[in-house]
Amino acid sequence: MLGVWLLLWGSLALGGRADTAFLRRAHDSSGHCTYSFTVASPVEAACPEAASGVPELRAELAALAARLSRLESRERGAGGSGPRGAEPGGARDPQQVAAASRLEAAYGELLRAKSRLEEEKGRLEREKEELGRRLESSAQEITRLRAARCPPGREGPGRDTLRGLAEPAHAVPGPAAAPRWEPQPLSYQELQSERSEVPVSRLLEEAALGRPGKEDSAGCGQLLWVGEPVVFGRADSIAGKYGVWMKDPEPVPPFTRDNTWRVDTVGTEVRQLFQYEEAEQLARGYPAKVHILPRPLESTGAVIYRGGLFFQPRQSRSVARYDLRGESITAEREIPGAGYHGQYPYSWGGYTDIDLAVDETGLWVIYSTEKARGAIVLSKLDPETLEIRRTWETNIRKRGVANSFLICGTLYTVSSYSAPNATINFAYDTATGTSRALSIPFENRFRYLSMLDYNPAERQLFAWDSFNMVTYPVRLSRP
Repeated sequence: MLGVWLLLWGSLALGGRADTAFLRRAHDSSGHCTYSFTVASPVEAACPEAASGVPELRAELAALAARLSRLESRERGAGGSGPRGAEPGGARDPQQVAAASRLEAAYGELLRAKSRLEEEKGRLEREKEELGRRLESSAQEITRLRAARCPPGREGPGRDTLRGLAEPAHAVPGPAAAPRWEPQPLSYQELQSERSEVPVSRLLEEAALGRPGKEDSAGCGQLLWVGEPVVFGRADSIAGKYGVWMKDPEPVPPFTRDNTWRVDTVGTEVRQLFQYEEAEQLARGYPAKVHILPRPLESTGAVIYRGGLFFQPRQSRSVARYDLRGESITAEREIPGAGYHGQYPYSWGGYTDIDLAVDETGLWVIYSTEKARGAIVLSKLDPETLEIRRTWETNIRKRGVANSFLICGTLYTVSSYSAPNATINFAYDTATGTSRALSIPFENRFRYLSMLDYNPAERQLFAWDSFNMVTYPVRLSRP
């Protein structure tokens, strides 16, 4: 109603059509103040008797407008809404409505974000508690292992050994890549090792089952059984994750069958051949001599035979002979069509394209060619000239097996390099040119078999299983 009064007053004050309507205030018969509107007559032009009341009416309207203005100002001061003192039930400004909506939406989003943060905080606190429990359990396990491996009075690994573990190295490509390894200068390399104690009763049992007596040491037969691995040493340097270790089944003076040889094959320039007087020295980790090869070798396919190290030079399809006495390469020959540097490796990788082996019948090379379409190819080599005497092509895919070795002219393959309960799964007889499936249990104790060779003099398998140098006793059928 305040707006109506102001409208009427504005029309009168601005000189509008004042003759259209008039407001009159007067006392009624009972003495009350009343207001009334007067509308001009459409017939009569003027009403002389009422003209004298117009100034009085205008004065009253002015006083009323002033009073209403004071009331409006007082209402604004008390928290009224709108620039003109609009009543609570009146219409609101659209901009104010939109701003209020945005504020409400932002406030709701803040509440939801707060809820999410509280949930995340709770989750992190739970993970922190779980991690604390695991760390405590790990610390207890480490303490137990240290107490078991390092009893009072014995020292653990030296500081130099621990530093060697942290040095950057570079592994040959394979399923598991290692950092780069730089060759050591012409000096001895100190490596820590550990030895597993085996009960005498077990050794006697394995000897009775798998190792022939003197009367039939030269006899040949089919592989029937492979025993549990026996650890001879462990390489604690990162360069020893993959490697090859061996003995010469037919040594030449001044070397004997007790001499043990080892190559750590992690690196791009693998040249160090470690010589040990006996296996016990290998277990202690102190070589008697370190040979520096004239050419770096590739992967874990090397063997020692008749006073020479036979190996594949890096990134080549050749085989070379390094004379251990003269400390020089005396022969080198290319294997025609042989894949190399990752073309036809074993399933574990490691550039194991060309693998050398020794058995009772002599020196062998295991590889594949494009013509063979990835199947294993065997060639018999002359140990002096490396000339190929004869070649056999099998139907066993090289990438489908983890490793292989020869016994008495028969090739045997291993099903997996990482499965704890693997098998000797195939055999190829070069005498008959036929292959057959096998299922002889074979244990990968440390879950990463990178080298496996047979030593006919020891009648054992030599293997490298994730830093560990191990042997497996075997049993052959009688010829």
